Amino acid sequence: MKIFFKKISCLTAAVILVCAILPVTASAGFALPRTCQVQTDTGVGGTVKTLDYAYDRNTYFSLRDIAVLLQGTDKAFALEVTKNAVALNPGGAYTPVGGECLPWESGGNPDISLRRNEFKVSGQKVNYYTLIMQLPSGCYDCFMMAVDLAMLLDMNITVPAVGLLELHTQEAFGISPVQLEQDGYFYGVNSVLAGDAATGEVYYQYQSDTAYPIASTTKLMTCLLVMDAISAGQLTMETPVTVSAAAQALADSDDGVIPLKAGQQVPVRELLLGALLPSSNECALCLAEAAAGSEAAFVQRMNQKALELGLSQAVFFNCHGLPFYTASPVPAKCQNRMSAQDMFRLVSYLLKVYPQMKDMTSLETVMLETLELEVRNTNPLLSNLPEVTGLKTGTTNKAGACLVTSLTVDDGSTTHDLIVIVLGAEDSVERGRVSGLLARYALQTFYAGTGPTASGDAAQAPGNLPTHAEAAVNRILRTARKQEAAG
Repeated sequence: MKIFFKKISCLTAAVILVCAILPVTASAGFALPRTCQVQTDTGVGGTVKTLDYAYDRNTYFSLRDIAVLLQGTDKAFALEVTKNAVALNPGGAYTPVGGECLPWESGGNPDISLRRNEFKVSGQKVNYYTLIMQLPSGCYDCFMMAVDLAMLLDMNITVPAVGLLELHTQEAFGISPVQLEQDGYFYGVNSVLAGDAATGEVYYQYQSDTAYPIASTTKLMTCLLVMDAISAGQLTMETPVTVSAAAQALADSDDGVIPLKAGQQVPVRELLLGALLPSSNECALCLAEAAAGSEAAFVQRMNQKALELGLSQAVFFNCHGLPFYTASPVPAKCQNRMSAQDMFRLVSYLLKVYPQMKDMTSLETVMLETLELEVRNTNPLLSNLPEVTGLKTGTTNKAGACLVTSLTVDDGSTTHDLIVIVLGAEDSVERGRVSGLLARYALQTFYAGTGPTASGDAAQAPGNLPTHAEAAVNRILRTARKQEAAG
């Protein structure tokens, strides 16, 4: 099983870099219309229209063309595309609209946009970045990256030669982050880490021992200290917090998320939801002031807590993760920093002590009754994987796009929280895609009991993690149960 599993993982890794080798023309453009040859493992093949979006070789594939090629296979799907919405139903029969698997009807840059169009799979909303455009025939088509389609359909895709894509409908999607690292895939991020918070086992890590800016993922430490204050009886979830003038000023700034007004009273519960789901900076400030009297005092607690938890690379300047300017005549621009290893320690502790946090971070939307405002979770993976339970996004110019994801799984006797950390992605598109890949890798490693790791100490749990004999025994027993079930 291990050899087969590794084979699938390595094969699928090739498709992640498909955009680097598929196009056969050279010049870059905003949205270059091209074609490639796609073949299925049933022997059916044909021409598929592609778009290189924003960058040369950043390739998106026509779903209509692929739907035609997958008819009659286990990965067939029905497809409906309108100006702003996509409905994909696995197992359904696709109804051609004309023009599928033919070259582009006309040249020039198509009028398209990359965004989170409404995308439903079997009637359920998911979050994938797609291109929707109107073809010269008048019909709409949706263009999607090959790796996203592979994850969505749980199908292996490989690139055996330049200009050729193969769809392996009988092989499940698998991923090898080691192969991706060797191929340079993680050069576009600061660091990543995937592991099991329950055991402290790290499945994969890349540049995880170096501190980088963490943006709004800072709010995980803020919420930890607020939960500590609740546990100590200093606050309750229903404690009303009076919005300060400083919090209103932050809400009124370009970094404001929720329109809070000075003197307004908001319960701690709603402030936590506001800080965690839409990443409200003003809610985080209100919580800090309520827990410690002032943000300055709260930041001292943050740094003290970091020391207590052994977060050797962590430093905090504020409670929300925005850039912090010193009072010097020539002010320094500082940002909260932490390594991916430190973030793994922090989240492992947070979920161990306050597992109820996931009750909030797993919500896609929630109504803040006091504020009469519905807020939406910024985590793009909540709709794509049923195991996802949070946790926090973050973005600044210096930090890039960051995402800390938790997934709750069951080994047959106990539940585990798998953690995926991505720091410093180029944008929210790549943040979601890298996190999605590593989340699936964490799931495949957990359930298979195997999986490649990075070279050197990548499989070793970083220091100060909750590793002990009982956890090791549980890991061995879990692996044995899986091998027995597989045999």
